[in-house]
Amino acid sequence: MTVNLHRDVVAVGASAGGVEALRSLVAGLPPGYPGVLLIVLHVARSAPSALPAILDRSGPLPAGAAADGEALRPGHIYVASSDHHLLLLDGRLRLTRGPAENGHRPAIDPLFRSVARAAGPRAAGVVLSGWRDDGASGLATIAAQGGATIVQDPEDALCPWMPRAALTRVTPDHVLPAAKMGALLSGMADMDLPQSHPPNDRMLEFEVAITDPRSTLTTDTIAEPAGYGCPSCGGSLFQVESDPMPRFRCRIGHAWSPESLLDEQALALESALWIALRALEEKSALSRRMAGGRHSGTGVRLESLADDAEAAAATIRKLIDRLGEHQAPA
Repeated sequence: MTVNLHRDVVAVGASAGGVEALRSLVAGLPPGYPGVLLIVLHVARSAPSALPAILDRSGPLPAGAAADGEALRPGHIYVASSDHHLLLLDGRLRLTRGPAENGHRPAIDPLFRSVARAAGPRAAGVVLSGWRDDGASGLATIAAQGGATIVQDPEDALCPWMPRAALTRVTPDHVLPAAKMGALLSGMADMDLPQSHPPNDRMLEFEVAITDPRSTLTTDTIAEPAGYGCPSCGGSLFQVESDPMPRFRCRIGHAWSPESLLDEQALALESALWIALRALEEKSALSRRMAGGRHSGTGVRLESLADDAEAAAATIRKLIDRLGEHQAPA
């Protein structure tokens, strides 16, 4: 007997400005919607998420925090908990404290990859408002496995950078305001899908598996060194993807897109400059204190050291100012 397939497993990713977009999305879903929504919103790791309660009040479907090992129930919304990746493995939800991706846990790409692997053409990926480019790589994976791709119109997003990154990475099936997505997803769930067999993807299998902290897999077994350091742990990065943009993982699994890696490197550089500035200011102050107004050869040498340190400190202050100008959002 042929079983009709439907697009009923929806993975949604959002970051800055995403709460408003998520509220609009779930408000547009009908009460009888037969699918499930799995949602990752970037939140601080140390704070509990209020999103389940917000979404539960925003639309007709029940929303709650995902529980590890929970089976999917049609017509429900599941939200990732703080400091845990949300995955779909073997038909059940999994919460893991695996390696951060693009500096986030929960991160969007791990959810999207696991849904692509588990649901194939039944999957739909949705990228909403946010900063940086988390979700773009995972959305491409959903497309490669036969799923549907949906991106919030950047003009509709409070923070358009994540939708823009997704549009750069994939040609989505739909680009529309968040308020219209509920009706779209409802229509998708009602349509029969043709039988299909997604391609086997060794890298996808690896990236889903390494998200489990119990995994003994290491990136060096499947990828070549990239020559950069991991901002999270200092380990070597390996290039796991090259087309259309490179993507990197360290040996133990921390993952970075080029944009996120550049941002983290900029933060590390600024931190190093502040440390150097502090050392120079202390050197100047100590040298002048030791000179103590003496006019001996030692006093003159110490005053010269203080002058040199102050000049170097002024140069570093200018560098910090220039870095701040280049890091301003476009």
